[in-house]
Amino acid sequence: MLDFVADRLSSNREALRGHRPTMTSTNQQPVGQQPTGRPDSGLSYIPPAWLVFVMAWSAYSLISAWRLTTTDYDLPDSVFYLVYGGLAASIVTILWGLYLLGLAFNRSARFPRHFTIWQVATILWLAARQAYMLVVPDFVFSGRGLAVTAAEIAIGLLCIYLLRRGAGAETAYANPESESPPVLVSIIAALLGIILGAALGAGAGFAAGALIAETTDMSCFEGACGYFALFIGLAGLVVGAIAGGLFAVWWVHWRKRKPAT
Repeated sequence: MLDFVADRLSSNREALRGHRPTMTSTNQQPVGQQPTGRPDSGLSYIPPAWLVFVMAWSAYSLISAWRLTTTDYDLPDSVFYLVYGGLAASIVTILWGLYLLGLAFNRSARFPRHFTIWQVATILWLAARQAYMLVVPDFVFSGRGLAVTAAEIAIGLLCIYLLRRGAGAETAYANPESESPPVLVSIIAALLGIILGAALGAGAGFAAGALIAETTDMSCFEGACGYFALFIGLAGLVVGAIAGGLFAVWWVHWRKRKPAT
C-alpha cells in the first residue's frame, strides 16, 4: 500500500514538472524578451529631428529667395524659374512638415508612412533641381552644391530605412489615428503659430540687434548698424516662426490628449 502511494506521488510530481510556469521578470514579461511599447533603439527618432532641420533650412531659403525676387538683379529667366520653384517647394515643405510633426508629437501610427511619402517627394525635388542646374547653361557646375544635394538625399534614404517595417518604429509610433486632432485644426494652428511667432521673433530680434549695436558703439557708416539690427531681426523672424509653429502644433495635440490622461 505504501509503495502504491509513493509511486502515485512521484508520477504527480513528474506531471507537474511539465506544467511549471516560465520565469518572468518583475513586470510579468518573460525573461529575455524585450518589453513591448518601446522602440528597439532611439534611431526611430532621427527622422523627426531631420524633418525639423529641413523645415528650418526651407525657412531660411524662403527668406533668401524672397529677397532675391524683390530686388532687380537682371537675372535670366531660367534662374527666376528655379527661384520661384524653390519658393513653392519651401512653402510646401514647411506646411507639410508641420503636419508630420503633429503626427510625430502624437506618436501616431500614420507617421512612418506619411513621412516616407514626404521624404520621397523631397528627394525627387532635389534630384529634379540638381538635374535642371546641370542641364541649363546659365548655371555653373558646383562640386560643393552637388555634394550637399547628395548628402541630403543620403540622409533622406537613411530616414526611410529607419522607419521601415520591422525596424522598431511601429512600437514608437503606435497611437491609433482617432487620438489625433483633425488635420485642418493642426494646419490652422500651425499657420497662426508661425505668424505670431514670426512677429514676436522679428520684433525681439530687431530690438536685440539695435541694443547690441548701441552697446558696442557699432559704426553706423552707410547704415552698418541698421543692417546689423535688420539681420538680427530676420534671424529672430526665422527662429520665431519655426518655434511658434512647433509650439502651436504641440499645444493642439497636448490639448487633445489631456482629457484622456
